[in-house]
Amino acid sequence: MTDDTGTPGTLRRAFRWATTPPQAWGVYLLAVVLVWLLSFYAGTLKPKKAPEGGPPPVTAPRS
Repeated sequence: MTDDTGTPGTLRRAFRWATTPPQAWGVYLLAVVLVWLLSFYAGTLKPKKAPEGGPPPVTAPRS
């Protein structure tokens, strides 16, 4: 019997498949689109409002 788990070979085969020339272009374009979508989503998020600091500081009267 052999002790074959299949995980290292599967991961290695997937990496080898993704780095061959025709698929590499698709993987690269998919990564670029994914980064663009994530940055677009992050840019549309509204920042949390800062808590109010109270009344403005008092300044000395001008003479």
